[in-house]
Amino acid sequence: MYNGHPSKNYWNVALWIANDYGLYTLARTLIRETKPRKAAAQAMLDSLREAGVRETPDGAPYTRASIQHAMRGLT
Repeated sequence: MYNGHPSKNYWNVALWIANDYGLYTLARTLIRETKPRKAAAQAMLDSLREAGVRETPDGAPYTRASIQHAMRGLT
């Protein structure tokens, strides 16, 4: 466990998604428009990859699982 998250990577990705307005808005939109949440996380990962983004600014890789975990806190 790391700050209440399964790993440091999950914590880092959740931190960025919750605190970056663009990522937060994208995640919330995908949660509302895409079901199930696993598909929303995959759509966000695909969107990030299309934009050339593979990791957080401080180096934690974005994965479907880490994004899905971060989305649990967003409703």
